[in-house]
Amino acid sequence: MNDKPTMKKTMKAILYLIPALLIIGTFSFYPIIKSFFMSFYTDYDYFKDLVFARGLDNYTFIFQDPEFWKSIQNTMIFVIGVVPLSIIISLVIATFLNQKIKFRGLFRTIYFIPFVTSVVAVSIVWRWIFHSQYGVLNYALGFLGISPIKWLSDPDWAMPSLIILAIWKGLGYNIIIFLSGLQNIDKQYYLAARIDGAGAWERFKNITVPLLSSTTFFISIVSIINSFKVFDEVFALFGGQPGPAGSAETIVYYIYNKFYGEWNFGVASAAAYVLLFIIFIFTLIQLYVGKKKVNY
Repeated sequence: MNDKPTMKKTMKAILYLIPALLIIGTFSFYPIIKSFFMSFYTDYDYFKDLVFARGLDNYTFIFQDPEFWKSIQNTMIFVIGVVPLSIIISLVIATFLNQKIKFRGLFRTIYFIPFVTSVVAVSIVWRWIFHSQYGVLNYALGFLGISPIKWLSDPDWAMPSLIILAIWKGLGYNIIIFLSGLQNIDKQYYLAARIDGAGAWERFKNITVPLLSSTTFFISIVSIINSFKVFDEVFALFGGQPGPAGSAETIVYYIYNKFYGEWNFGVASAAAYVLLFIIFIFTLIQLYVGKKKVNY
């Protein structure tokens, strides 16, 4: 541990790192750099990799494209619907799973299974649950006197269906992170609060929530980034379509459609970098707000 670095040791370390760096460079760094340049290609032969013209036309196009702004709107609705609810629900469940209850390990496993399950498999199950005639959800709503809802074919219900699926799919990861944070809280705080006569809600509000601020901050950043990048759930849930009448088209689906559907590579690359900028801005805002709260 106290050995000083030498040229021989440095070269040896570089040799160990070269295989990993080659893979990362080929499948991560190169596509990022290439797509940035492609966003300025206005006349481009993809198969021969020949560029005939460059400019800002791709960015001008997407900012004037109603479909792009619709995808931005849908993505924002999705983020606002998924992130707060998933954090609140997962925190409540994690708090219960942190108690001394029977089959606690089994319940933790059950809640985590959806996170590691294939999105396609999960979406197939939920397409059956959301079925307007034979779905379990509409069957349950029937007991409450609610008429069947066309979850996947009605534009007004497509986004709520997607939000429900995304919340359920991501609960397992959030619960595990919250559980690790809860187990790091000193039990003496709760014992002292009980002695002072604090109830369960007071202990949760004044001890659990403040001491989990750093964990909540981490989960919120990860959840927002993942929500902005949602695509698999849309593609699988609606059978390769962006929902009825494009009601569930997100910005990543817009990028996918421009690239693979219309072969408009420059526009797709420009939209991808606009998405990168949006995520970057939201992350900066979270870092600024979250840092103040965590410090407090």
